[in-house]
Amino acid sequence: MAKDGPGGEKTEKPTPQRLKKARKEGQIPRTQELGTWLGMAAASLLLPMLVENAFESVQELFGHVRDVADDPRPETMSILLGKALTAFMTTLLPMALGMMVVGAVASASQGGVAFASKPLKPTLKKFNPVPGLKRMFGTQGLWEASKALIKTSALGVVVILTSDRAQELVSSSGSLPLSAVTATFADSAILMFRVVAVTGLVIAIADYLVVRQKMMKQLKMSKYEITQEHKQAEGDPHMKAQRRAVQMSMSRNRMMSEVADADVLLVNPTHVAVALKYDPSKGAPRVVAKGAGAVAAKLRAIAEEARVPMVQDVPLARALHASCELGQEVPAALFTAVARVLAFVMHLGARGVRGGFHRPGFEPPELEGLPAKVRRRVAA
Repeated sequence: MAKDGPGGEKTEKPTPQRLKKARKEGQIPRTQELGTWLGMAAASLLLPMLVENAFESVQELFGHVRDVADDPRPETMSILLGKALTAFMTTLLPMALGMMVVGAVASASQGGVAFASKPLKPTLKKFNPVPGLKRMFGTQGLWEASKALIKTSALGVVVILTSDRAQELVSSSGSLPLSAVTATFADSAILMFRVVAVTGLVIAIADYLVVRQKMMKQLKMSKYEITQEHKQAEGDPHMKAQRRAVQMSMSRNRMMSEVADADVLLVNPTHVAVALKYDPSKGAPRVVAKGAGAVAAKLRAIAEEARVPMVQDVPLARALHASCELGQEVPAALFTAVARVLAFVMHLGARGVRGGFHRPGFEPPELEGLPAKVRRRVAA
């Protein structure tokens, strides 16, 4: 428990956030073997082309050397040097570009290129010799020794397989033209390159899997760490509840301020209250405030103080409270019932009556077209 922190043993796979953080810190599973052996494989493919181009360029240059010998002027010397430089660039440029592409592919296949400054920062932990000794004499050291043994064995097998052919070639070299001897030696060398490169690539893939497994083991998390990370990402539940309470309080305060400008407050008469505001330029009447229980009592008190008419219509108040959110227009199914209430309020205003509590005794509204849950709540 103490070794793994307050969360207990690290048994869980690292989360995407933990992997992202490790990448920023430069903790990416990599093996140097892949770039090395992939470069050797590419070189074994590019080398024949390079040698062929080199021979052609040299033959062409020897022809220009004879021209310079016949006419040793500075102009001919400049032409020879220019052709030599061009031959040099055209011979080596494909090899250089190929090795650059191979390096980029090797890096991209192991997680891409990441620039991390943390590994470059000097720390006292880097001067501790104990981790280095553990790597030398632990499982990492055994794995490195195994890789070296496999590479040496592969090279030895290739040398043995090609040595017999080389001995035959040397013994009969007097009867063969130089071009045949050169081609045979080149083929043997390229074969050796390719066999060793393929063996090295197999070792590199195995090394990458070992390095990845080791790093994923180091990045494992405890259940406590995952919980803490989730809290940091989503926010502490207590803080979220506090922010939600503040937002609800602010929304309630805005809602209370809207009651004073409402046209009517529909009541139930004590449990539910819904304030309506009608502006012909904005469409249908809107619900500007609503509440139940203590909130409804507060709405009635504000309406009484602001002299907003309060109309008792139990089914309509329940239907609006259940089907409308703040700022929402009343449903089309309740247009007739709401228009009846607004006409009643306008009639009161025309008579000079402001505010007060009224029971006009309207017929219950038609609830067809409203959701079933709204109809059930109104019927209750």
